[in-house]
Amino acid sequence: METFVAALDQGTTSSRAILFSRTGDIAGMAQHPFRQIYPQPGWVEHDPLEIWATEKRALSEAAEAAGPGQIAALGITNQRETAILWERATGRPVYNAIVWQCRRTAAICDRLKAQGLEETVAEKTGLLMDAYFSGTKIKWMLDTVPGLRSRAERGELCFGTVDSWLIWNLTGGRVHVTDYSNASRTMLFNIRTLEWDRELCAALDVPLCLLPEPRPNSETYGTVAAGIPGLEALAGIPICGSAGDQAAALFGQACFAPGQAKNTYGTGCFTLMNIGETPARSQAGLVTSVGWSVKGKTAYALEGSVFNAGSAIQWLRDELGLIGSAPECDRLAESVPSSGGVYVVPAFTGLGAPYWDMYARGTIVGLTRGTTRAHIARAVLDSIAFQVTDLIRVMEEVRPLTELRVDGGASVSDLLMQTQADLLGLPVDRPVQVETTAFGAAALAGLAAGVWRDFDELERLRRSQRVFRPHREGAECAGEYRQWRRAVERSRGWIENEL
Repeated sequence: METFVAALDQGTTSSRAILFSRTGDIAGMAQHPFRQIYPQPGWVEHDPLEIWATEKRALSEAAEAAGPGQIAALGITNQRETAILWERATGRPVYNAIVWQCRRTAAICDRLKAQGLEETVAEKTGLLMDAYFSGTKIKWMLDTVPGLRSRAERGELCFGTVDSWLIWNLTGGRVHVTDYSNASRTMLFNIRTLEWDRELCAALDVPLCLLPEPRPNSETYGTVAAGIPGLEALAGIPICGSAGDQAAALFGQACFAPGQAKNTYGTGCFTLMNIGETPARSQAGLVTSVGWSVKGKTAYALEGSVFNAGSAIQWLRDELGLIGSAPECDRLAESVPSSGGVYVVPAFTGLGAPYWDMYARGTIVGLTRGTTRAHIARAVLDSIAFQVTDLIRVMEEVRPLTELRVDGGASVSDLLMQTQADLLGLPVDRPVQVETTAFGAAALAGLAAGVWRDFDELERLRRSQRVFRPHREGAECAGEYRQWRRAVERSRGWIENEL
């Protein structure tokens, strides 16, 4: 009988489930979108119950699509910094999930900086003080929603990032855990001791009893509970792998050696480099997180985060109506030789690394009467490649790269990948299996369950589909990059209260 490993890939805009065979091939897959909630400008929320319902449905459908076979293990990967609070007794959420993109806690971050906490956060957590991370989201809910703080202090509530929320529901409320990679994105976790930091929890007024137990990334956390509607046939399957989406992608890309790096082109863009078993601080706007902890060894990752990448393509489709589907953006962009001098900075929710500007806003420059929607589509694709170039340039100050491994939905665009190779002057390696985030979660679970023996076996499963090599002259790309940086500075000069 065929053996499968199931991966739940819970992302920012959809919930997916993928079943992988022992050869790393996809045996079954299902995906369901869910609502994006925007209560105010710069605020982003999700309904936790909708996340669970769509993920549960996807898992049931993927298992059915795979046909006869045994699911040996289940792994989870997820949007990382999104914060959820729920009742310990009932499992009911007490507020919508505050999404990683949400900027509502920028003022809290400013106050904590004024108190001198920024250096402590950087030293202990490897992160910067920013609304991106979960800690200030928890504080906002406890301080703002009536009754939540007293209930949290009485131990009546649970906090979790999406991994914790899914594990809680899959185990019928029996298990409240998180993995080290997700914990390291909360701004409350000491990445050296691999424990919640009491000083930081006190500074942010977050009760320790609210937090899940941090655990390594490849071990059994619990089993799928009996009686979950739609998942009855999966009861008893061990849940034994978990990692935040970017750490999972780094693992799924087999970046097991220090110096290997990948970029995921999703809602945002995330470039991670394996830096080995010792955490290191960046002086150029990058952050350090736990990549994974497997069999007693912890690998750390240097990371640069772009907040809006694929979401800019969604913006063209959903808000502007310039395209009818995401693939149409590619076709339009290919119809013109360049953006015609148009530059788009998609700072819809501020700018991430290396700028870390919570107050920047989206900008379009270079428009002329001859600008068409094709030029704007091309400029949006270019903006994704420019933002990744920003990250790689500061990352190479730590360690030079020889290639960039890529994955994520937008990596299927040949035009985008070629543009990326030209701007970086480096080969861009796209694997046959572009679902590397989900495979990373499956691989972590499969290691714990004995489906795969070791890292060497997993590395042999990765195969290159195409390597994009630089085609254009470096001087031409350098000129475009300078124009991009000028456009970025315009986006950073946007001050709402002066308009």
